[in-house]
Amino acid sequence: MSKEIKTDITIQASPEKVWAILTNFEQYPHWNPFIKSITGEAKVGQRISAVIQPPQSKAMTFKPKVLAFEPHREFRWLGNLLFPGIFDGEHRFVLVDNANGTTTLQHSERFSGLLIGLLNMENTRNGFEAMNRKLKELAEQS
Repeated sequence: MSKEIKTDITIQASPEKVWAILTNFEQYPHWNPFIKSITGEAKVGQRISAVIQPPQSKAMTFKPKVLAFEPHREFRWLGNLLFPGIFDGEHRFVLVDNANGTTTLQHSERFSGLLIGLLNMENTRNGFEAMNRKLKELAEQS
């Protein structure tokens, strides 16, 4: 059994500008309402540490493995709770260059595992959308 959340937002900025904000992990605590922090080297095959806090929920720390890190295009990781198969999440950010000065951010996650029924999809979706809006605001400011 799996569940998926898919969101997208169009940003009046280049993929390079959006990518620069998305991958500046040191600034996350200052602007990101959903992913409170990311530490470690975002390199394919490496583990990072991510603190995620959906609205009206407690913060959770995951140590996902980076599956893709393609500048200006895609950042994707796979995390799990305790060990694979209990609660797994493949988180994905894709930047689409619309060739008109805008970028579409596709922000999604596919969840699977034995404890998937405990996931509050609405809170998690709200967290994704809050992050998307804030990223858009930052990219369009300057």
